[in-house]
Amino acid sequence: MTSPLMEVGEARPSLLGSSLNDLLRHWLPRQRWYAGSGRPIAEVSTASATVLTAECLHLLVRVKESVDRDETYYQLILGAAVDPPPRLWPHVLGQVDGPDGRSLVVYDAVHDHRIAALLLDRIRMGGAHGTLRFESLPRTSIPEGLTPRVLDVEQTNTSIVYGDRLILKLFRRIQQGVNPDLEVPIRLARWGYPWVPAPQAWFFATEPFLGTLGTVQPFLTGATDGWTLALNSASTQGDFIEQASSLGRTTGELHAALAQAFPTTQPAGRHLPCLAAEMAHRLKRTVETVPALRTHASAIQQIFANAAAAPSELCLQRIHGDFHLGQVLWADGSWHVVDFEGEPSQPLPERRSDRSPMRDVVGMLRSFDYAAHMGGTPRPQWAERCRAAFCAGYSSAGGFEPAGVPALLRAYEADRAVYEVLYEATHRPDWITVPLKAVARLAAAR
Repeated sequence: MTSPLMEVGEARPSLLGSSLNDLLRHWLPRQRWYAGSGRPIAEVSTASATVLTAECLHLLVRVKESVDRDETYYQLILGAAVDPPPRLWPHVLGQVDGPDGRSLVVYDAVHDHRIAALLLDRIRMGGAHGTLRFESLPRTSIPEGLTPRVLDVEQTNTSIVYGDRLILKLFRRIQQGVNPDLEVPIRLARWGYPWVPAPQAWFFATEPFLGTLGTVQPFLTGATDGWTLALNSASTQGDFIEQASSLGRTTGELHAALAQAFPTTQPAGRHLPCLAAEMAHRLKRTVETVPALRTHASAIQQIFANAAAAPSELCLQRIHGDFHLGQVLWADGSWHVVDFEGEPSQPLPERRSDRSPMRDVVGMLRSFDYAAHMGGTPRPQWAERCRAAFCAGYSSAGGFEPAGVPALLRAYEADRAVYEVLYEATHRPDWITVPLKAVARLAAAR
């Protein structure tokens, strides 16, 4: 049977062309993982294409939103069929003309169980295929015949679970270089750190550049994410102190392991004044967008100035980079840390750079504050108890005591809250009161 994607002797898949680009121009901005925040797309083009099966095509597409914006690359796995089954219709992009004159329905093939299973089979085989290369850790065996299902959660990537034994994370926005969600867990596994699931296999693009496309890791059966646990506890006024303390200890152990697995950096002499200036600049830009911050701007700037005059900065090292309750899983009485990708909107070199471990600490402290305000009636006392327990647990295993460097702690938390104000104003206006209250609290504290 002739492939709907290829004609005999054709070097370029027939599906590619202006009609597909038009579909992508309208479909991409509606996806949760698209980084353009609903902005219209000016241009879409194919950067690389590999036929995975007769009905399935792997693409890296190049997107430009306007002439003054940089190019962005996205990974797509598209299927094409004359009449796809009804369960795939929610994931349809539209129709294009096939090579034989028939209309083909194009859909997001990660939701096609048959193609998802074939993708794991291809990863298991290893080696090169078109513009893709598949690799795995030595002596790794990926089981066959596992039933796939796509996780229905809001995230900047797409995750497919296979038989509740493995999880394949497909990175949607692709940047040149090794993704830290592959680099960091592999390095920690080699150092024997037990609380980060180790990648078993992965694959990457070789054109138009070398970039990580996906990783396969063990799936923690029965695990519950920290956000769900904390939200339930805050909503019912439950006791989360023991879990918060354990999470702090796990975080301290993580930072200690990262400091061993990767080189660390001593901050330069002007590091803190430069850092404070960067924070003040972010505050100024945010005030221009969210005038409600103006009342507290002077006090927050003083917090940054106090940090600039602090005796010293902490040693800089590899960190998680996007640390919050949604990035930790509770399973078998222990916390496990996942998703080391960092902020996907940041350039990859920045996400892989050495930074202060205080960024991870305040990320989790802010997450407790969010959980305390999301369950209906705000529970600020619940958040404060969890924050104190987390810091105490961290002090027992990390390289410093967060409360022992109060000027840095307040500056990093204020900077994080300012970032949250801008994020919520742009993406979730109904949530903006949570970081605004945090800014007011920090500004009023003495």
